[in-house]
Amino acid sequence: MPLSWNEIKSRALAFSKHWADASNEDGEGKPFLIAFFEIFGITNKRIASFEHAVKKYGGGAGYVDLFWPGILLVEMKSRGKNLDRAHTQAMDYFPGIAERDLPRFVLVCDFARFRLFDLVEGAIYEFPLEELYKHVRLFGFIAGYQTQVIKPQDPINIKAAERMGRLHDQLRAIGYEGRPLELYLVRMLFCLFAEDTGIFEKRQFQDYIELRTSVDGADLAHHLSTLFYMLNTPQDKRLKNLDEHLAAFPYINGKLFADMLPPASFDAAMRESLLDLCGLDWGRISPAIFGSLFQSIMDAQARRNLGAHYTSEENILKLIKPLFLDALWAEFEKIRGNKKRLSEFHARLRTLTFFDPACGCGNFLVITYRELRLLELEVLRAANAGGQMALDVHQMIAVDVDQFFGIEIEDFPAQIAQVALWLVDHQMNMKVSEEFGAYFVRIPLNHSATIVHGNALQTDWMTVLPAERCAYLLGNPPFVGAKYMDDAQREDARAVFFGIENAGLLDFVAAWYVKAARYMAAHPPIRAAFVSTNSITQGEQVGALWGWMLAQGVKIHFAHRTFSWTNEARGKAAVHCVIVGFGMQDVAEKTIFEYEDIKGEAHAVRASNINPYLVDAPDLVLPRRSRPLCDVPQIGIGSQPIDDGNYLFTQEERDSFLKIEPSAAPFFHRWLGAIEFINGFERWCLWLGDCPPQQLRKMPEVMKRVDAVRTFRLASKRKQTLVAADFPTHFGTELIPQQPYLLIPEVSSERRKFIPIGFEQPTTFCSNLVRMLPNATLFHFGVLTSTMHNAWVRSVCGRLKSDFRYSAAIVYNNFPWPTPTEKQRTAIEVAAQAVLDARAAHPDSSLADLYDPLTMPPDLVKAHQKLDAAVDASYGYKGGSTDAARVAFLFGLYQELTSLLPAVGSKPKRARRVKAEEA
Repeated sequence: MPLSWNEIKSRALAFSKHWADASNEDGEGKPFLIAFFEIFGITNKRIASFEHAVKKYGGGAGYVDLFWPGILLVEMKSRGKNLDRAHTQAMDYFPGIAERDLPRFVLVCDFARFRLFDLVEGAIYEFPLEELYKHVRLFGFIAGYQTQVIKPQDPINIKAAERMGRLHDQLRAIGYEGRPLELYLVRMLFCLFAEDTGIFEKRQFQDYIELRTSVDGADLAHHLSTLFYMLNTPQDKRLKNLDEHLAAFPYINGKLFADMLPPASFDAAMRESLLDLCGLDWGRISPAIFGSLFQSIMDAQARRNLGAHYTSEENILKLIKPLFLDALWAEFEKIRGNKKRLSEFHARLRTLTFFDPACGCGNFLVITYRELRLLELEVLRAANAGGQMALDVHQMIAVDVDQFFGIEIEDFPAQIAQVALWLVDHQMNMKVSEEFGAYFVRIPLNHSATIVHGNALQTDWMTVLPAERCAYLLGNPPFVGAKYMDDAQREDARAVFFGIENAGLLDFVAAWYVKAARYMAAHPPIRAAFVSTNSITQGEQVGALWGWMLAQGVKIHFAHRTFSWTNEARGKAAVHCVIVGFGMQDVAEKTIFEYEDIKGEAHAVRASNINPYLVDAPDLVLPRRSRPLCDVPQIGIGSQPIDDGNYLFTQEERDSFLKIEPSAAPFFHRWLGAIEFINGFERWCLWLGDCPPQQLRKMPEVMKRVDAVRTFRLASKRKQTLVAADFPTHFGTELIPQQPYLLIPEVSSERRKFIPIGFEQPTTFCSNLVRMLPNATLFHFGVLTSTMHNAWVRSVCGRLKSDFRYSAAIVYNNFPWPTPTEKQRTAIEVAAQAVLDARAAHPDSSLADLYDPLTMPPDLVKAHQKLDAAVDASYGYKGGSTDAARVAFLFGLYQELTSLLPAVGSKPKRARRVKAEEA
């Protein structure tokens, strides 16, 4: 067991006095280094070699004064010699050292001065012999104390995945696969980590392989099986005549090495792969990436894209900080000077439990545990302020991995989650050891997290962690859209959603919210937070999910509005997410985290209430309303040809057709869907609804198309399409404009500040991918194209992927319009016309060009700013410029208007279908 820092510091002082007059490299160098290692309690000369022969840069032979493979290279010089030259000489040895044995640290010394190079961090430290005791912690890696900055994006993570993946592929290639292979890799992971973090001695695992197994690898599997057995056997139960190298390994327990595995087999190349793994510094692997590292090992294509499999620490902190961590730190800051209250606070940390019911490889649990241990460390520092307490490091650590619970549907990630928690536990134990100078390691593993391998939607969460023992629910349940669930997922969701109206609209993640609400009802103090796709706070899903959740008494405590859930995988698309923190009890302080740019930083805004649309407004959900809330024109939908493409033409196709059938010209109409309208594409439709039969029969090319449409519809299994086959000259569903109308694309890019809308003449027909507003005026255009309305759209509309999906029943019919004075209405109309004029000033630009945030022309920007001012004035709005502020205002107005209305009516009618007598 490593010496305490106090003992090491005392030995360093004695060492400096004893060697104060040493000066000669040849006669005193080796004894000096032996005594130096004894400062740290290292007397076993096996760890390092003196006068180690290597091939120097340029090809010559050289001898390293002291070489500890993978750790340290020392070059001694006589007193007063040039240390720069000593460093150059040391680095000249590197080409002759195997890559896996390259040291992290280089020390050059002339007896009077030490200069230490940390080649990983790029740091250089220099001090005189007499100050060694002040800097002795720099050599913690010798003593077994090694804490370091863990970086999720450290290249070591990629190397680890690649090298472990290579060994994985080699084992699988010989037929060693499935659960035995997965568990075999997990055990090797633990051993690799253990020898780089002080659980094992430095290089203990690597040396055992190098010194005790044959170069051809033939006996390696046997030695590993024996080692795994020893790690699961207490010292007093082991054979008395064991190989001393094997006997030196500690007892681990924790059931990690308990199961007997089928014997594996290795060859020389596989042995080299394992030794290459040993050459990495596994103590630097980020806890947040442990699980993803092993998931990527299972998929060769994913090994360079670790980010595809892990949730970044930054995103995890977005959830856990407002859920519990910020409050705990705030409480600690208030009591840090009160020893009694600190003790009570520390004891309470031990009682907190955390449950992730979709834990994967345990990323959320790992980071939560690390942050809780960091807080505990700060509590201990405060309790020991001034160094007045005699702390027993083995007694003072209270927080442990058995406070963490999870459910994971796949076996291998569930194993990784449990091991990852042990590993981060040890990393934190090393921090405690360094802080208080007494080595602390929890070996054997007597406590473990409870990670259940099972289906979270079929498992009774009470059997994993009774609700009365649970403090916090958290995690990142799977993102699967309602239309993309497989049969098993749909069946699981259906069972959870039983009794919830319109549950078929809900995404898979909503099932975790429903189960959480039922679980929390048994113990209302539980608080929860989940990461979700933003779809559950938009469109029709809000009514289905949150209508039920609010009825159960759920209150939202904090929320991150839509942000981009990115990772480091190349080519991996970002997902637009929200984080919702909620509970069965209300809280006084609520916070909304706003993002001006979904890829930017959040800023916190206090809220009096957070509703399901994640704005500061009353708790309500928008119903599917069949008519507009206010006195404005009713909105319709364009036509759906259901024609197998026979009635739709590009400009070139139309021109070619008319050369053959010129009589069809009067029946062609300009055709607009959302894409054509926004991007300026020219398309045409052939509509024969008002074509006299005698004229139709005189156009044989047209008749071929009519017959093809009828045949296509008759082949359908859909009842409505079969009915439409009787009217083949008409579109399947149609709304034929009779007067000018306002066109609103159903789908528009989320990048745009404004959904491009515009006026069209009745000679232009529209597809069912746009909304049509007949009898619209400049006033209606002005309000609908304003920031006020677009903020409403962004907050309440549904989405197609990340794009806005404009709907009549949710978006338009529930929108609270202003009631302007005549002067205010005129101001809106004038400003609206100015927007149209600014567009017209750029005749060669499409609406996509004009409304791209990067290319929007200044005159159009200014016209919209004036329009916004006019619309805001008509509302009497003087609030903030953010979407959340505007939508909160609109919800307040909505609540006033709906309180005066009768109950919401029936669902909106479908588009009018042509009757037989109309044909």
